[in-house]
Amino acid sequence: MFLLNANAYARNPGGAAEAIEKIVKSAGGEILVSRLWNEQKLAFPVKGHRKGVYWLTYFQLESTGMPKFNRACQLQDMILRHLAIKIDPRLVETLLAVARGERMPLNDAAAVAVVADDDVEIEIDSDE
Repeated sequence: MFLLNANAYARNPGGAAEAIEKIVKSAGGEILVSRLWNEQKLAFPVKGHRKGVYWLTYFQLESTGMPKFNRACQLQDMILRHLAIKIDPRLVETLLAVARGERMPLNDAAAVAVVADDDVEIEIDSDE
C-alpha cells in the first residue's frame, strides 16, 4: 500500500503506476496487481500534505530485495508513506481476484471475511 502525494498524482496519474512498477522491478520483484484504491483527506498531515492518494499494489519480491525497495520508496518524492506486508499463501489468489475486480462464487472463495461488531474475522476454507 502506498500513500501518494495527491497533487503529484493529479498532475500525472500514469506516473504513479510507472514509478511504483519501476521501484518493484529495480528491487527484483514482479507486479501482480496495481491500482488506485482511494483519494481522500488524511486524518492528520503527512509531510505537510492534508490529502492523499492510496495506491494498492500486490507484488512478489524476495525478502533480500526489501531494503532496496524501502530505500527506493523513501527517495521517490511522490510516495509519502508505504507499507509492505507478507500475505498468507492461502489467501493470495482470492486477494488478487478481488483487486482485479473479479467476482468469485462464495463456494470457490479461499477466504470469507465476516464482519461482526466492528471486528473482522478471516475464515479459511481449507480442504487439507
